[in-house]
Amino acid sequence: MAPTGRRRGRPPAGKPNPVDIHVGQRIRLRRTLLGMSQEKLGEALNLTFQQVQKYERGANRVGSSRLFQLARVLDVPVSYFFEEMTAETTARAKAVSAAAPGFEEGAGEGYQADPMTKRETLELVRAYYRISDPKLRRRLFDMTKALAAASQAKSKE
Repeated sequence: MAPTGRRRGRPPAGKPNPVDIHVGQRIRLRRTLLGMSQEKLGEALNLTFQQVQKYERGANRVGSSRLFQLARVLDVPVSYFFEEMTAETTARAKAVSAAAPGFEEGAGEGYQADPMTKRETLELVRAYYRISDPKLRRRLFDMTKALAAASQAKSKE
């Protein structure tokens, strides 16, 4: 039986499991890449947008049948939600699952979010693919790479 005041598989103080957070980030990433609002996703799943928000934050766990539904609505395989999971996330999840003997407060401090999950990145990618002229799109790509290289060289000085 789980210790009093704690739900099984949850870190102390009701913090979300690292795997739940990862799955939620993948839901948000795919939804945003499709240009779908939380409301639209909620409608497709017969949920409120608040429930979608909780899934995306990892505050609520996504059950297997709901994960299957999400995969169908977002047009991805179920495995998509577990792709790109870091070794750190896996290790932290194992610690939590083992009644958290190795879980330490502040273990997530200093965590840097994956730049691919940031709204700015997603908006940039969507805008890039809205450029219909392939030559113009390629020139923008080349210019961006050149700017990044110049910025990186300058920061090394």
